[in-house]
Amino acid sequence: MKWITPELDAFLQAREAEQSLIPEDRLESLREVAGWISSRLAAHQPAMLVFICTHNSRRSHFSQIWADIAARYYRLNSVQTFSGGTEVTAMNPRVADSLRRSGLRVNVENPQDSNPRYLVQFAAEQPPLICFSKIHNQPPNPDRDFCAVMTCGHADEACPLVPGCTLRAPVRYTDPKVSDGTPHEAATYDARSTQICREMIYMMRMVQATR
Repeated sequence: MKWITPELDAFLQAREAEQSLIPEDRLESLREVAGWISSRLAAHQPAMLVFICTHNSRRSHFSQIWADIAARYYRLNSVQTFSGGTEVTAMNPRVADSLRRSGLRVNVENPQDSNPRYLVQFAAEQPPLICFSKIHNQPPNPDRDFCAVMTCGHADEACPLVPGCTLRAPVRYTDPKVSDGTPHEAATYDARSTQICREMIYMMRMVQATR
């Protein structure tokens, strides 16, 4: 895979080298999702992951994007990633800014809209990921045979059932929204993005080891 920028290549290599930083209490859920992906790929079926957070604004987008990139990093081409929420808002522009600082190219297709579409490019030979806020069961998200990855506690409680999923796994993250409008805003978003990327790299690395 030829990444779109050398900054992204360096960012991914750094996260791969940080696997020991993942707390032990987070590994069980990551391994559960990795095992589900491995079983799907072993059966020659696509492994579709839907990352769910209440507003589909921050954590679920970070997770979808880094999971997709991590899958390409390990050449797991049958892994597909999506995101959604329990209500529609918009992908937060601070997420796009943080992704750009990591070496991704992010363009906005319709900036005047209340829920714009962000085009996230990470490799020249790959089409961009199209990111926007949506309910977790709305197209283009799958409606069956997927893993629902719950990235926030509120969405986990608000969605007692996620119809169509064959695995529901909590992989929760602290919302970077707490830093909005403060001097620590960029650092907080970058720290959350880095954590999520590190854990998605770990998860896909586990899958690759079973191939």
